[in-house]
Amino acid sequence: MRNEMMHRPVVKEELLDFMRTKQKQLTGELGKVEEEAHAAEVPIIPHETVVFLQFLLGQIKPKEVLEIGAAIGFSSSLMAQVIGKDGHVTTIDRFDVMIRKAKATYERLEMTDRVTLLEGQAADILPTLTGPYDFIFMDSAKSKYIEFLPECLRVLKKGGVLMVDDIFQGGTILLSDEEIPRGKRAIHRKLNEFLRVVMEHPDLTSTLLPLGDGVILITKEAETIDL
Repeated sequence: MRNEMMHRPVVKEELLDFMRTKQKQLTGELGKVEEEAHAAEVPIIPHETVVFLQFLLGQIKPKEVLEIGAAIGFSSSLMAQVIGKDGHVTTIDRFDVMIRKAKATYERLEMTDRVTLLEGQAADILPTLTGPYDFIFMDSAKSKYIEFLPECLRVLKKGGVLMVDDIFQGGTILLSDEEIPRGKRAIHRKLNEFLRVVMEHPDLTSTLLPLGDGVILITKEAETIDL
C-alpha cells in the first residue's frame, strides 16, 4: 500500500513540510481519516493537494463530479464535503479491498447519499456514463491515463476541468527510457504521451502544478474534442 513516489518530493523538502503542516488542517471525522491514512501510509492525496482541491472546488463550484480511482474514499468524501448537499460525486474503483474501505469511509462520514461508488473497471464503466460532469478527478493507474482521456473529455462539459494526479513520477518523468527500470518503461512512455497530448492540443488548456507527485489541470475549450 505504501506510495513510494510520495517519499520522493519534487520540491524542496522544507517547502514540502511547510505546505503539509502549516496550511489549514481538516477537522472532524474527515480529518481523522486523513491522519489515520498517513499514519498507516495508505496512499491518499497529500495535504497540499487537499488544500488546493478545497480552494479550486470552492471557486468553480461544480455540481456533478466524477472521480476515477476511489481508493479508500477520502478524496471523494473531501470533494462531496466541499461541493455541499446540492452536488454529487460519482467515483469508480475496481479493487475489492478499496471498495470495502471506501464504503466504510462513506458510512463513517455519512456520505452514502452524496457519493455513488461504481464497482468495476473504469475502461468498462466510462463508456456507459453520459455526464455531463463539471469536474473530473483522475487518480488511478498512470498507464491508463491516456486510455481514459477520450472518455473523460466526452463526459466533461465544455469549460469543465479535468484534474489529473501523480504525473511527475517522483521527477522521473523527465528521464529517458534507458534510465527507467525496464518494468516501468511502459508506464513512463504512456504518461509522457498523455502529457504531450493534453499540453499540445489546440482545444485544451492546461497547467502543471508541483503538488504531491505533480498535478495537471485541463480545461475543455470545445464541445467535442478530437484526439
